[in-house]
Amino acid sequence: MEEQSVHGSTPAVVAADAFKSLRLPNHLTLDGLVEIVEVLRGRPIEIDVAPVLNGGSVCGLWLSTEASEIILHAVSPSALHRQQFILHELGHMILRHDELGVSAEYAESLFPNLNGELVRKVLNRSSFVDEVEAAAETLADLLAAAIRDSAIEPRSFERIFG
Repeated sequence: MEEQSVHGSTPAVVAADAFKSLRLPNHLTLDGLVEIVEVLRGRPIEIDVAPVLNGGSVCGLWLSTEASEIILHAVSPSALHRQQFILHELGHMILRHDELGVSAEYAESLFPNLNGELVRKVLNRSSFVDEVEAAAETLADLLAAAIRDSAIEPRSFERIFG
């Protein structure tokens, strides 16, 4: 049994509720999902590769500004991995994790060589809380399944076994 969060719901329930609330179309692409989230967030989403993320434990990063949402992701030869990095960050946006609070003092204690307010803005979405990351990843998995199930071309299993 999954452990309940301090908010009374498990990350899986939070992700499932958010997924249902999107009311996604039957045929969904990553580009189409980005457009939906742009409307939800009220600003454009910029997605770019960030080689600096390679080799670390962080594969993607979301920065929210007044003008745009920015997703940076690690380099990967796998289109599926790149998509999952992006979907995870979109999950944070959909779940509005930027509205979670992290104080500048706490952020500065984590990264003493950086401006605490700047670090707070970057970390604000998660506070390093496992349940928040789990909810974003679970939502990313649900979104990936929706995109996969929307594919116009049959998957290889379907091509072989009908």
